[in-house]
This record gives sequence, structure tokens and C-alpha cells, in this order.
Amino acid sequence: MVARSLTTRCAIAGGGPAGMMLGFLLARAGVDVIVLEKHGDFLRDFRGDTIHPSTLELMHELGILGEFLKLPHREMRRLTGLFGDTTVNAADFTALPTTCKFIALMPQWDFLNFLAARGRRYAGFHLLMKAEATELIEERGQIVGLRGIAEGGLIDIRADLVIGADGRHSTVRKRAGLKVDDLGAPMDVLWMRISRLPEEDDHPLVHIEAGRMLIMIDRGDYWQCAFVIPKGSAGELMKKNIGDFRKTILELSPWLGSRVDELRGWDDVKLLAVTVDRLPQWYRPGLLCIGDSAHAMSPIGGVGINLAVQDAVAAANILAEPLRKGTVTVDHLRRVQARREWPTRVIQRIQIAAQNRIIGPVLARTSRPKPPAAVKLLNWFPALRRLPARLIGIGVRPEHIRTPEIISGTKNPPT
Repeated sequence: MVARSLTTRCAIAGGGPAGMMLGFLLARAGVDVIVLEKHGDFLRDFRGDTIHPSTLELMHELGILGEFLKLPHREMRRLTGLFGDTTVNAADFTALPTTCKFIALMPQWDFLNFLAARGRRYAGFHLLMKAEATELIEERGQIVGLRGIAEGGLIDIRADLVIGADGRHSTVRKRAGLKVDDLGAPMDVLWMRISRLPEEDDHPLVHIEAGRMLIMIDRGDYWQCAFVIPKGSAGELMKKNIGDFRKTILELSPWLGSRVDELRGWDDVKLLAVTVDRLPQWYRPGLLCIGDSAHAMSPIGGVGINLAVQDAVAAANILAEPLRKGTVTVDHLRRVQARREWPTRVIQRIQIAAQNRIIGPVLARTSRPKPPAAVKLLNWFPALRRLPARLIGIGVRPEHIRTPEIISGTKNPPT
């Protein structure tokens, strides 16, 4: 079969938060870009659905925050949890120096559809659905494009730059031969949904007991639940009767009552195998990885989507002009990694410390846990809650929109 040939300045593999935000920002800055998304839509359950204040601030800088917040969402202004029988007030976002002082809980598909719709307003934005990168095109040590499978058959895309934004199991980084450092994770997560009653407004986000940890995210008409388990234990657990699992959930959240029966079988429970890793080098000549492709994050703090978006903004700020001029060099790619590697390392180090000092020991306990002294301080001194709020809500190096909006011509298909 003859492949369809396309050319562009930048080919982005992956239509997740990193890829879609970068595609939108580059097109807005006058760069021709093709984004490949392997699915036919964005409707998939149990993805990261938290839009943090740092991302909402970017929407404000772009002048589209008001339109974005018209989409259905819930607002989380504080994080609380139950550590055994002790309530812990972990973070308070209301004092953040941002326009929005809350985390927006919104289905990721709404976020991605919104970015895609904004991107389509620019002539250089081309989104190919049901299109997946399978190979890289390399000439004399330089990546010059990618090959893939699209709805109409094979595609061959020549590009000045290929971006790997295709997630923690990235095909692009594998084909590029980039080394991955596995930083370890002592846990996996079982995701499920249980219906929510209108009056259930003020329940703790996290409930920690001996050997068990349940996270419940308010998604309007249902609770998005994450049950944390020791790494690799899902297979043995799922051999048991689902009734035993329902009983465990009910012990942690007895107010759910008969609604736990909505978990009819293990098909209603999805496994997320937690991975924390990082590329020592994010790039090769003609290629750059960002987001989960460059650094898979732990679900602790729900910061993965927002770090991916920050990567995209930094990449756009550094690469838009050289892409527009056709002068991208390895030094530009090195600058993107230099800009984003330090905040990634800091957040991963904090996540790993939380995994090893709190979550790992909790999952191994047989007696009821008590909050560590550092956690108790958050209850005793309310001002301290601003620190975790800042780390979760903003991060350690927030990015800002530096790219101009350049309107160039009318919408045309990629060539």
C-alpha cells in the first residue's frame, strides 16, 4: 500500500494534554503543525481529570479562561483527608497568587476537545484522529519525520521536528532509542466510579487505613474512586469475589451504602499500573519528547497533566520562532529540557518521598495508622497548608505564555 505523504514544520505524536496544548500554541504562533491522535475521540475513563491553577492561569493569559470555565466542572479549593480517625487539612488553594484559586475537576476529554477547537481556528493546525505514529524517518542521524497508520491508510510525514507526546508507553521514544530511568513505585491503583448524591459535598478526598487507601474525587453525579494497592498485587486481588472488594470499599466509606453494588464485577474496575520514570536525555536531532513521554509521574497530587502542559508551553516559547523560520537546532531542544528538567526532578523527588515514607508503610501496616508529625503540623498551623497548595497547584517553575498570536491565511489541509 502506498503511503500518503504530508509535510509540516512540526509533527506531534499524541493528542493528550502535552501534544494538544503544544499543537494549539504553535499554530497560534504561525507554525504549521500536525497532531496525531490514535483514537477516534477523547472519550476514555480514568485519565487525569484535574486542571490545576497553573493551567487555569495559562488559559487566563490566552484570554480564553471565561469560555473554558463555561464547560461543566467542579471546583476544589481545599484538600482534606482521613488518616485513620484523624482529619488532616492538607492544602488550601484559596491564598494562591493566581486568578483561579481552585483545582477544576473536569473530564479530560472536555479539556482536549476545547484545545482542539481553539487550535482549529488557526490555518496551521491539523489534527489527524485515528492516526498513530509507528516508525521514525531518519537520515544521516537526523530524525526528519515519522510514519504511521491513519484511517485512510499509511501516512508518511516529513517534518523539521518530531515531538513525542504519546504517553508513558511512548512509541516515539522507543523508536528513537532514548534511555529510560525507572525510578520505582510501590503501588498500583484500581479506578472505578460510584454514583454520588447531591447532598454529598464535604467528604475527605483521601481515607487511609491499615493496608488500605481510598481516594474519592467529586465528579458531579458520581465519585471517581481510586483504591491504592501494593505494586503487582492486582492479579491476586482480582481472583477473589468482587463482593469482598465491595465490602472493603464500604468499610472505608460506609456512607456509600448499597451504592457499592454498582460494582457488579471486576469489569467495572480498571487497573492503572503506576510508573515513575524519566529520560536522562529528552531529545535527538530532529526529535523531542515532552510530558509523560519524557517523565511519567506518580498520581500523587494529580500533577501529571499540569506538568505536561507546562512542558508544552516551555517548548512553544523556545521553539515557535525557530520552527517558523526553519532553523531548529539541537541547542533549542536542549534548552527545552534544561528549562523543564529541574521542576520535573523536584516534583518526582517529592512524590517518591511520599510513596516511600507514607504510602508504602501504610500499605504494609496491619494496625490503624496515625498521621506522621509533618502531616500533623498542617493541622496545627493553617498557614503551612499554603506550601502543599503551591506545590500541587502551581509547581516550582510555572510557565507563562510568551508566544505571539499570528493570524496567517485561511484553513487548509496539510500538504
